Amino acid sequence: MIKPAVTSLHQALRKSFQTLENNHKVWRSELEECSPLMVSLGNLAEQLRALSNVQMSGTPLRDFPDLENRLRFKLLQATDTVLTKLNERISSLQSIRDAISNQVTAVVQLYQQSADSLDLSAVTERSPTSPSVADMLEWLQDAERYYRKQFLRRKALLQMLRADDLSLLESAPNRWKSLDSPSEEEQITDTLCRVSFFMESQ
Repeated sequence: MIKPAVTSLHQALRKSFQTLENNHKVWRSELEECSPLMVSLGNLAEQLRALSNVQMSGTPLRDFPDLENRLRFKLLQATDTVLTKLNERISSLQSIRDAISNQVTAVVQLYQQSADSLDLSAVTERSPTSPSVADMLEWLQDAERYYRKQFLRRKALLQMLRADDLSLLESAPNRWKSLDSPSEEEQITDTLCRVSFFMESQ
């Protein structure tokens, strides 16, 4: 007979994995939107550097004395626009991280409150359709740690970027890409596969 505490935990775990599944897709979608923005930043930095290296006075453009300043202003404005869009994406990533973190915290707290009424077998028992409570709690905490770490690293990179720091802007696309962690992403996908039967069973 399944104890009421285990039933409650199973319900909370299902809800947590549903939150993880939904937000996992949104997270990937947000990151996909960030990639072209990062490439734009790198391109704008290259254009700003090229503008700084050109001596307008030695070209036919010398007849337009304010052209260089106008071009620089436009490029800096475009850079600020891209940085603003990236900050919006970072806010979205923060919301995703918070949703997952809050859900995992809630299920861990429920487990701690129920711990006295659960024996070892109730926590470690597996079935053909259900992993053990212990396994599922560990998987959720691993996923929560991944999103927390990813968010903090990406936010830290974005906070370093300034429109007037061309070296950082030029390296931003590669730095951003280097934060990808395909193996950890794959691990979350595997986890969602492992709990698919459990999530469908009521």
